[in-house]
Amino acid sequence: MLRLHDLSFRYKIPLRSSVLMLITALVVTASLIFREYDELRQDLATTSGHLGRVLANTLVAPLTHDDPWRAYEIINSPFHGGASESNPQTASLVMVLDANQRVFVATDPNQYPMLSDPSRANTDFYELWQAVAKYNEPDTRAVEVRGSKAIYMVTPIISDGYRLGTLIMGYSKDAFLPRFFGIAKRAGLITLAVLVLLLPASWYWGQRFAKPLVDLAQSMGRIGKEIPDEGDVRLYESKDEIGQLGAAFKNMLQGLREKQSLEREVMLSERLAAVGRLAAGVAHEINNPLGGMLNAISTYRRHGNDDPLAARTLSLVERGLVQIKDTVSALLVESKVQSHYLTRQDIEDTHTLVQTDANRKLVRFEWRNGVDETLPLPSTLVRQVLINLMLNAIQAAPREGAVECQVEREGQALRVQVGNNGDYIPQERMEHLFEPFSSQREGGHGLGLWVTYQIVHQLGGEIVAESVPDETRFTVTLPLAEAA
Repeated sequence: MLRLHDLSFRYKIPLRSSVLMLITALVVTASLIFREYDELRQDLATTSGHLGRVLANTLVAPLTHDDPWRAYEIINSPFHGGASESNPQTASLVMVLDANQRVFVATDPNQYPMLSDPSRANTDFYELWQAVAKYNEPDTRAVEVRGSKAIYMVTPIISDGYRLGTLIMGYSKDAFLPRFFGIAKRAGLITLAVLVLLLPASWYWGQRFAKPLVDLAQSMGRIGKEIPDEGDVRLYESKDEIGQLGAAFKNMLQGLREKQSLEREVMLSERLAAVGRLAAGVAHEINNPLGGMLNAISTYRRHGNDDPLAARTLSLVERGLVQIKDTVSALLVESKVQSHYLTRQDIEDTHTLVQTDANRKLVRFEWRNGVDETLPLPSTLVRQVLINLMLNAIQAAPREGAVECQVEREGQALRVQVGNNGDYIPQERMEHLFEPFSSQREGGHGLGLWVTYQIVHQLGGEIVAESVPDETRFTVTLPLAEAA
């Protein structure tokens, strides 16, 4: 079962703001109605107070001369017709009590006969007596009895300091209902109009406010399954708390990407190192018997018979063994080969050596050698790196394609970039690119890049391969042991 606090913020924020607006609208409407009721009550008290004082002064003579008919005419004339919807301030009951709190005269003599106890006809007078008994001031006072449908305006009738009786005017609360309903209707229409305008705006701004949180939650939900690329993460950017949270999340993603990349490099380095140690060990074990077999063939040729069939057979065996020796030799990479420091001419020689292969394939070769000094790097190994990369680029380039090579010094490092416009290398192949015998090119054995990788890392450098459609580029950075 979905609970409210489990809803997304894109719905929770607009819903809460809508509920808040509804509550505000109801409170404002109720306040207007109660305010109107209070104003009506105050207007009634003011009007009845003036009328009560006038009637009380006029009723002094009828009470003094015990003239109920005159008193009846006095109290009935101002309220002839009773309370109405158009005039809610017309009294529904007017009564004059004598000094003994008995009915002297009333506008409804059938319910309140003369000299009767009014509390027998209307239980409101039980509580009304308590208020009347305590009130001896000449001013009119409003009295509301609990549970009654009427408001009573009580005015003492006093002459020469002696209380002759009490004037009671009763006003029905129902007479105010039409006015209340009218106010409530108008307030409801105004509230409805305001809600029609504010609710869509509330949902719009609620969605806008929640969107950064929703995007952040969705991006965080992807962590674990994958680490999203920077372009796939679109977060709210600002200096407020949500913006700061988004910026911190982006920094965390960048750290995770760097960690993932480092882990891949470490795993690749460990795998290549293990493969290298295995290949070198196998190569050493093969080289000894291989050399013995080649020596045996050489001895047989010098001291054996001249059988033509045997000679042809030994030639085939020798070519096969030489090919095996060349392959095994490629697996034996020694970083401590004694050679002179790298010169500009050494670099130019590599270009000359591979130019023939480029011409044979009609490849357009762009060559840039920016080294004009001698660099403290073993020339033999650096030349091997350059030749391997350029030959690999030429072989991978299409016929009449393009290859470029740039060699230059950058601070205390030698930087080599070799690229071609050959086929795109997918990511799954990139992870095994520098492993031996991993080449998928026809006629290739995959040792060139592996040897290059081994040499670069033995020299303390770094090699990076990048491939996009129509361009594959290898970048080698070799640190200089000392200033040239």
